[in-house]
Amino acid sequence: MIREAMLYDKLDGNKVRCRVCSHRCIVADGKRGFCRVRENRNGTFYTLIYNTVSSEAVDPIEKKPLFHFYPGTLAYSLGTIGCNFRCEHCQNWTISQIGIDEAYTVEITPEEAVQRALAAGSRTIAWTYNEPTIWYEYTYNCAKLAKGAGLATAYITNGYITKEALEHISPYLDAFRVDIKAFTEDFYKKVASAKLGPVLESAKLARELGMHVEVVNLVIPDHNDSAEEILNLIRWVYENLGADTPVHFTRFHPQYHMSDIIATPIHKLEEAHRIATEEGMKFVYTGNMPGHDHENTYCPACRKLLIRRRMFTMVGYDITPEGTCPRCGEPIPVVGATQDEWSNRSEEMQ
Repeated sequence: MIREAMLYDKLDGNKVRCRVCSHRCIVADGKRGFCRVRENRNGTFYTLIYNTVSSEAVDPIEKKPLFHFYPGTLAYSLGTIGCNFRCEHCQNWTISQIGIDEAYTVEITPEEAVQRALAAGSRTIAWTYNEPTIWYEYTYNCAKLAKGAGLATAYITNGYITKEALEHISPYLDAFRVDIKAFTEDFYKKVASAKLGPVLESAKLARELGMHVEVVNLVIPDHNDSAEEILNLIRWVYENLGADTPVHFTRFHPQYHMSDIIATPIHKLEEAHRIATEEGMKFVYTGNMPGHDHENTYCPACRKLLIRRRMFTMVGYDITPEGTCPRCGEPIPVVGATQDEWSNRSEEMQ
C-alpha cells in the first residue's frame, strides 16, 4: 500500500529530502531513495510499503535478542521489504536486498497487527527481520496503537534513524535493540555502505529518550574481531550508554556475499566477553552458541545465577520483585518482570 511519507522536505525542481534515515537522501522526481522503498512522485514523497508485511512470527523476546526486556514473554514480530544498508553478510537478504515485486507479501494494517499481537498472547510488538526505520510510517502508527492497547514496542535496528525521526516516535517506542556492526568507519563503508557515527548517535539518543537499549555486535573473523576494536567498542558503550547496558557478542555464520568466511571461533567470542567484563560492563552475553554459559544472567556483584536461558527461552528467573539479586541486594535492571510473575515457570536454580 502506498501512502505519503512522514518527515521529508520539498526542494526546488520537484526534488525531496528524506529525513527518516541518516542517508538523508535527496531524491529526484520519479526516483527512489537508497532504501528503494520510498519514491518521489511529482514532488510528493511516498512510502511504497505501508501495510506490506513479508515476515510475521511470534518469537520469544530473547530471540531478538532482548535479554533484559520482559524476559520470558513473547514478541509479535513483523518485517517488510528493503533496507538502508547493503550488508555483505546479511542473513535476511531475501527480504532486505530484493525489490518489492520480488517477494511474497501480505497486507496487515496497524489495527490488525495489534489485534494479532494480543490474540497471540504477546507482550511486545517488535519490528525486525529487516530495518524498521525504512518502514517508519507503518511502525509509527502501529506503535501508537500498541501503546494504547497496553503492549510494549521494540525496534530491532541498525541504528541509522535520524534524530528527528527517533524523537518523533519516542513516546511510543520502548526498546531500541541496536546493532553496532563494527567500530570502524572503514567496515561500515565497505561492508554496509553506511557510516558508524550516526549509529552511535542514535544509540545515545535512544538512551537519553528513556528507551531500553541493548547492543549486538556480530563478530566476523578478520573483519571486526581484533581485541583493539572490541576494546574501543566496549569503552564507548561504557562511557555513553552505561555499564548496565546488555551487550551481546554473536557468532557469525557464512552468509550471502560472505559465504567464504569461516564461522567465528568460540574463543573469539569468549575473548570479547572477557574484555567487556574486565572493562566494567555488567551484563555481557554471547549468542549463536546454544548451551553456552554466557547466555545466562549472573549477578555482577556476587555471581549468583539469576536468569537461565536455553535456546532463546528463559527457563529460570530469580530476581526479587524489587529488581535486586536475592543473595546480595545488587540492583539488576530488567524491564517488566518480577519474581512472582515468573516463579511458576522457573526451574530450581542453585
